[in-house]
Amino acid sequence: MKGIGEYLNLHATALTVRAKRNKVLASNIANAATPNFKARDIDFQAMINKAEGAGPLRATDGRHFKVSMEASAEKMKYRTPVNPSRDGNTVEMNVEQMEFSENVIRYQTTLTFLNNKISGLKSAIKGE
Repeated sequence: MKGIGEYLNLHATALTVRAKRNKVLASNIANAATPNFKARDIDFQAMINKAEGAGPLRATDGRHFKVSMEASAEKMKYRTPVNPSRDGNTVEMNVEQMEFSENVIRYQTTLTFLNNKISGLKSAIKGE
């Protein structure tokens, strides 16, 4: 049987990663006018996989293809601009605002899922 921590862990981890990504995206927006600033982002799925203990793919049969997926989840990625600016800044406000808005909505959705799980646990404890 899973403990309460394991039951809530995925959503709690997702909230932490989403909060970190919000900070990175907000930093990008704040530095939109800084010359030579390079926009960065976090690979959310890679961070979640690392937190959940998902390791690299393994070939269990000789007929399997060898696949290497050793990308580090800890490193932030640089965003490739669609329209690079003359001053070397790679922040594109429309992209950053869209990513920030989407991340905030996903943060709120994850928070709702976590609250629903906690409410379910409270109901189970009370015997309702």
